[in-house]
Amino acid sequence: MNRRQLPGIFHFISALGYSWRGIRHALRHEDAFRQELAAVVIAAPIGFWLGDSNIERALLVGSLVPVPMMEMVNTAIETVIDRIGDDHNDLSGLAKDLGSAAVFFSIVLAVVTWSLVLFS
Repeated sequence: MNRRQLPGIFHFISALGYSWRGIRHALRHEDAFRQELAAVVIAAPIGFWLGDSNIERALLVGSLVPVPMMEMVNTAIETVIDRIGDDHNDLSGLAKDLGSAAVFFSIVLAVVTWSLVLFS
């Protein structure tokens, strides 16, 4: 049985396993992911503490989640590109740059959200 053929809860459990494998890989091999995750682990409790309401807490903490998430997407893009080959290709470079830009905008989202919530 392949991944798509698993029924219901078994598919869900398998998906959790695949996700955990990806997280473990990122933790072991990706410096940027570890740094961003450390920042989230430090900032999330601060967000809970600084938020005056549950909405503010959700905004502060929720705006942090896309940063490591986008880093994993960027790593996935880079991994696929690197699997294709080491030779220079403009489209491969563009794909990697776009993945990096996604990480950048997730950081901008967090900074803007924290600024608006904390300084309004």
